[in-house]
Amino acid sequence: MDRKRFFSLGAQAAAGAVLAPSVLRAIELRPTSNALTFSQTPLPYPYEALEPHIDTLTMRIHYGKHHAAYVKNANEAIAAEANPATTMEQLFGTIGSASAKLRNNAGGAWNHDLFWSSMGPGKGGSPEGKVSDALVGAFGSFEKFKEVFTDAAMKRFGSGWAWLISRDGKFEVTSTANQDNPLMDVSEVHGKPLLALDVWEHAYYLKYQNKRAEYVAAWWNLVNWDAVAGRIDK
Repeated sequence: MDRKRFFSLGAQAAAGAVLAPSVLRAIELRPTSNALTFSQTPLPYPYEALEPHIDTLTMRIHYGKHHAAYVKNANEAIAAEANPATTMEQLFGTIGSASAKLRNNAGGAWNHDLFWSSMGPGKGGSPEGKVSDALVGAFGSFEKFKEVFTDAAMKRFGSGWAWLISRDGKFEVTSTANQDNPLMDVSEVHGKPLLALDVWEHAYYLKYQNKRAEYVAAWWNLVNWDAVAGRIDK
């Protein structure tokens, strides 16, 4: 072997020795074919469809910036941590052992999909059929349910969510902080989410400033009870 080729091969080997750890790490962090990934579900209505209760600019920023960031960051965290979950149930059922990045962003990604589909233009009013029957059975009346749910939304200190859930076949109202939800092992109350209200300030501050009560009152005009009924069926 001539001198020139000897030094060329030696340089390549040295470079490989230096790069090997980072290359291996990249391979380790690459998601497997069955790895869980999040995608941002398209809005079921135009940005302006929820006017005047939720303004167009808020919807553009909330969906296009906040929600999109949760989806991106959740997928990054799943890959970086090589999280083995293949279903949302597995992920949320063990989220307490995950990083704060994964917990917050996975919750944010999933919670917002439920939130968007919990609303719609021309919705609101009182539910009918099985939803009405279940609410009356659990709370005594629809108006009482609204009172309890509104109270949960108003008393959630700082950022968080208010939820209507099904637990052991019965309806309950609860709330969670930050981007937690009732499917998570860290939640104080566990159950199947049927209806979600985002009470983070970015959900309402452009239109309502610090008047959360006005935002919550307006939100009742958007509630999609058909979506709630569909979740009961599932």
